[in-house]
Order: sequence, then structure tokens, then C-alpha cells
Amino acid sequence: MRGRNPQPSMELNRLLLLTSFLLHVKEDRASPTRLVCDNRLIQKYIVEAKDMEKRAGQCQALPPLSCPAVLPLVDFTFQQWKSKSNETKRREILCDLALLVGAAAAAQGQVSNDCGARQLSQLYQHANSFFLLLQTFSWEAGHWEPSCSPHSMEQTQITSIFLTYRQLVQGKLRFFFHDLAKVLCKQGQRDSRDPPCGAR
Repeated sequence: MRGRNPQPSMELNRLLLLTSFLLHVKEDRASPTRLVCDNRLIQKYIVEAKDMEKRAGQCQALPPLSCPAVLPLVDFTFQQWKSKSNETKRREILCDLALLVGAAAAAQGQVSNDCGARQLSQLYQHANSFFLLLQTFSWEAGHWEPSCSPHSMEQTQITSIFLTYRQLVQGKLRFFFHDLAKVLCKQGQRDSRDPPCGAR
């Protein structure tokens, strides 16, 4: 049949990517809540982001992108960050991740170098996994809509994509999980101390 709606296949791809990420999390004996409460996990993802950036920088003869990558400006001040609600922070990071995922996907189509293409594919998977994960946080009300307009810049160097991703994970994502931990992890500890009904 012609003119078939591509939406179901897109949704299937999103589900497959989310399943792949959650399986990876399961291998680490983690859950979305543990990702927030166990600081070692976000540190692991920071190390992975640094490793990807380093490996991309070691790829030989990476040409400039013919079509510049549109990347989010992920710098922020601590005072501005503290003044925002967790929901605002979540949506802001989702906007940044959406640009990064799009930039990585577009760059893959322009890179013939095996080393560069392999690193871009890995970055795309990691960034998209975080993008999907932040949409599944059940403690955040509302749904993200692709209508945000984050501050952005154009870059022709492929390594800029990896630098931006590493800065995002090391900055906004790390602080976001730290802020959530103040609420979620204390709540979990309090619930575990409450005796069950009839056990008094």
C-alpha cells in the first residue's frame, strides 16, 4: 500500500531505543531512580562522554561538515539554575538533547570516515537514550513538546558535537540529577523506614 503513515515505525524505533537503554541500565543493576540516587552512575556517563570526545579527536582526517551542525549552548550560571523548577530544568535539557540528537544524525550522513561515523553513532545512541529517559520520569508532570527554541550555534567541526554533549552531561544533567536526588532519595529512605500496616 502506498502513502502508509510512517508514525508507527517511528514509534517502534523509539521503543526499541528505550528498551536498549533500559537493558543497559539493567545490566548495571540500575533504574531511573538509582540513576538519580547513585552518584556513581552519572559519573560513569560523564567518563563515557569524555572517552567519546577523546576518541573522536583521535580520528584521522575528519573533514569539516558541509552543512553546519546546529548545537545547543549548554553553558549556565549556578544562580540561574537554582532559580528554575525541576520541570523547567527537565524541559530545557530535553531541548538541548533534541538539538544534539539531530546534529549527530545529520553529521552521520556527511561523514564517510569509519572512525568518525562510529563515534557519532555511539553519541547519537547515548544522547537519544537520555532524551527518551527524561520523558519517562514518572515524577515529572506533563509531556515534552517539540516547540522549544533553545539558544544555539552553528559549528562545522565534528568534534564540537562531542564537546557539547560532554559539557551537557557534565553540567546540566549532573546538576539536574543532583537536584532530583534531594527529593527522590530522601523520600525513598523515609518510605523504607515506615513500618508496614499491622506491624506495630
